[in-house]
Amino acid sequence: MNTATPSTTPNSTSAAHVAIEPSILYFGTPVVLLSTENENGSFNLAPMSSAWALGHVIVLGLGPEGQTAHNLLSRPDLVVNLPAPAQWPAVERLAPLTGRTPIPVDKRGAFRFEPDKFAAAGLRPEPSELVRPPRAAECPIQLEARAARVQPDASGAFLIVETHVLKVHADPRIVVPGSQHIDPAAWSPLIYNFRHYYGLGSELGHSFRSQTPGEATDRPRGR
Repeated sequence: MNTATPSTTPNSTSAAHVAIEPSILYFGTPVVLLSTENENGSFNLAPMSSAWALGHVIVLGLGPEGQTAHNLLSRPDLVVNLPAPAQWPAVERLAPLTGRTPIPVDKRGAFRFEPDKFAAAGLRPEPSELVRPPRAAECPIQLEARAARVQPDASGAFLIVETHVLKVHADPRIVVPGSQHIDPAAWSPLIYNFRHYYGLGSELGHSFRSQTPGEATDRPRGR
């Protein structure tokens, strides 16, 4: 008879679970910087971390009172910029800023108005090809897109924005040479994991559907 004590390490399938009530569910999603057009023709740049992609559709979750949501309701063009892990300080410089004036009630006290978000982040705006908002030049991946549907989420507390990607720009150092594929050995997204910033660890394996298998072991990293 096995009398060994069940393991309680995080990776154990026999570990006991406890019921908790976290204040928010941010369990590891990529950080993106959204550039949108303001009413006066200037541009806003905002960090967010509730985004996922399906095919060429990217779904965003936004607070309804922010400048980004305000812009997309009437001007649907945007750029979804993906920063690298080392760029987290630029993201954090944007975190306490808002492009909305007057500042929404739920942001007062914690946020301050900033009309030039690109300068505040230390990032350079780069012209897009198909949409009016500029790209963040330093971000390794930039997705020109258009919001096709903006609607409240099930709770009514957020907006769900379905965007269609029109054009993808990638730093050539993270592209598999001679292909149209992002090299997963050279690219790591910036992850917002329960309000802490992380990059990816080393490769554990690849899906049977991957078109770039084995790259991590036989080619040096791109950066």
